Amino acid sequence: MQHETHIKKLLKKFILNQCSPEEVDEVVQYIQGLTESSGLPSVAEVLVILDEKPMMTAQDAIRIRNKILAIPQKQQKTSLKRKSHFRNYTAAAVFIGILTTAYFFKDVIFNKPVQAIPVIVQQDANALEPGTDKATLTLGNGSQIALVNGTSLKTQNAKSNGEEIIYEAKERKTSEVVYNYLTIPRGGKFFIKLSDGTQVWLNSETKLKFPVAFIEGQTRQVELVYGEAYFDVSPSTKHKGGHFKVVSNKQEVDVIGTEFNIKAYKDEGNTYTTLVEGKVDVNIENRKQRLMPNQQLNLNITTSSSFVKNVDVYNDISWKEGVFSFEKITLKDMMKVLSRWYDFNFIFKNKAIENEIFDGVLRKTQTLDEILRSIKYFKIIKNYEIKDKEVILE
Repeated sequence: MQHETHIKKLLKKFILNQCSPEEVDEVVQYIQGLTESSGLPSVAEVLVILDEKPMMTAQDAIRIRNKILAIPQKQQKTSLKRKSHFRNYTAAAVFIGILTTAYFFKDVIFNKPVQAIPVIVQQDANALEPGTDKATLTLGNGSQIALVNGTSLKTQNAKSNGEEIIYEAKERKTSEVVYNYLTIPRGGKFFIKLSDGTQVWLNSETKLKFPVAFIEGQTRQVELVYGEAYFDVSPSTKHKGGHFKVVSNKQEVDVIGTEFNIKAYKDEGNTYTTLVEGKVDVNIENRKQRLMPNQQLNLNITTSSSFVKNVDVYNDISWKEGVFSFEKITLKDMMKVLSRWYDFNFIFKNKAIENEIFDGVLRKTQTLDEILRSIKYFKIIKNYEIKDKEVILE
């Protein structure tokens, strides 16, 4: 069980481009060592299954094979103590458990050239496209500005290229706090750099309230009104000791230079705070909870009760890296996540499948139709239908 958990973590690190050269070797060796006695499909069985229903184009397979084989031998043998990560390959294809991982290494295993055979996909006319960079900026005077990929904006305090918005630090000290709002709709995402240098990635259906400029030496406070955001906070040592605080539903997160994720959607009864690096104190009413890296605080909004558990942070932060990482999630909860990114409503024609469990990683660049076909292929659903912005599952 411990070995299986270790391998799963390695595979997820590979998808997120965070494996060291030694870890890449370990994954390849694991795939090469699949046998009947392991209780998993053999390599031959895996390839038969995937050849019947290709999960990636041949071009993707060629690219991954060439990049992996291009790793210099000396680099592959570098000590594990080396801090730099191997980032010379690109994750591509639907990733569902071990089957799809084996397909990544199909040509490494057999050490033979790949013929570029195009994969013909019958695309549904109603297929919903993935989300894009877009947001609405609300200024202090109440006026609103649409930020869309491909357009530019320049204000007195900020500039945007339609994919991100950067607030500039002012040399003159600020004595009055002026707030802006950044609202990301369903089917959108956006990046913001605050005036203190803090970086924030905003997920679909999210709203952030923040100062145009912070008052030097005082607590730097922002509010996650709703939604999900990943914070990479500029440390207090750079701001005369001024802590960074994030206020969200019934809680305050007091930060001292760190990285963490907060998920606080309006249609969910819980808020999840996941710490990646550093340390934070989560204040709930009259109690304080210190979080350590790889810990998550789950707050029940109705009762204000909470608990802390150790988690695999990749599942919670992978959305900002362009993938959905799901581990033992119900189909209903999974559809809720996908509906925000693809902007659709869903209906379960067969209520019995709502609690079916899904475990795997999917690319956020795929159309919804491609993802649903993959889920159907693995018999998690029998069928589905897309009508405008409504998905019917059975």
